[in-house]
Amino acid sequence: MSLTAAQKKSFRSIGHHLNPVVLVSENGVSEGVQAELDRALSDHELIKIKVAVNDRDARREILESLSKTAKAELVQTIGKMALLYRRNPDAKPKLSNVVRTSDKRR
Repeated sequence: MSLTAAQKKSFRSIGHHLNPVVLVSENGVSEGVQAELDRALSDHELIKIKVAVNDRDARREILESLSKTAKAELVQTIGKMALLYRRNPDAKPKLSNVVRTSDKRR
């Protein structure tokens, strides 16, 4: 699943106003973090996460690992924040950040 440049641009504009819903600490990725990430992606499709790790390379590895295990697309990273997207065909309109925002733009 590869996103087009236009999709990434749209998702970045939506993600700008989001707060992080998952926090990954120095302790690494636990089963609880993975479960919460999966739940958040299923509900919201587009989420912002914070990786509170100071080492840049370790942060990149964690984000690649998380996106691979969650089958999500890494849209953007800025510092310790990252934006992940996973399409949900059965997304609830009141929960999905993508559906909610596209409804407001019409």
